[in-house]
Amino acid sequence: MTMTTGSTVDMTSTAVQQDTVQDQVTVEDQVTVVVSGPEVHFSAPLLGLEHLTRFVLEQVEEDSPLFSLRSVEDAGVSLLLLAPEAVFEDYAPSMDAVSRAAVGLPAGDQGLLLTVVNAAGAESLEQATVNLLAPILINPNSGTAAQIVLTGSAYPLRQPLSA
Repeated sequence: MTMTTGSTVDMTSTAVQQDTVQDQVTVEDQVTVVVSGPEVHFSAPLLGLEHLTRFVLEQVEEDSPLFSLRSVEDAGVSLLLLAPEAVFEDYAPSMDAVSRAAVGLPAGDQGLLLTVVNAAGAESLEQATVNLLAPILINPNSGTAAQIVLTGSAYPLRQPLSA
């Protein structure tokens, strides 16, 4: 499968699936991660959405690296998320012990890492940007999540999706 973002990006190394009951999300890229249950609970609220902690994670389309994170508490709030390895092959931020503890991930567990897509003002998805500086880390066993700000990182807050 390829995705056109100004240039063609090969996504065959990353398969993303969601079962028909929409209670498990599996992202495969050398490792399979399953999020149990459709609801994701943030241990600390998302930046700018401090009043919301409960969300539903749904894959946008089958075999797509895009997900919708919809608030359970406010139906008008939804974020578009991206499995970053599908577009940014070299994106591999290191999660410290504090970040892993925020979602209850034991040492050695991968977790599910997603990035927020900002399409505001963009005429197409190719013109959107991705927040690589503050990814969302999800514990696949508990559904606990946290937005992790990568302090001291060179990753950008607004990385063009088409890059």
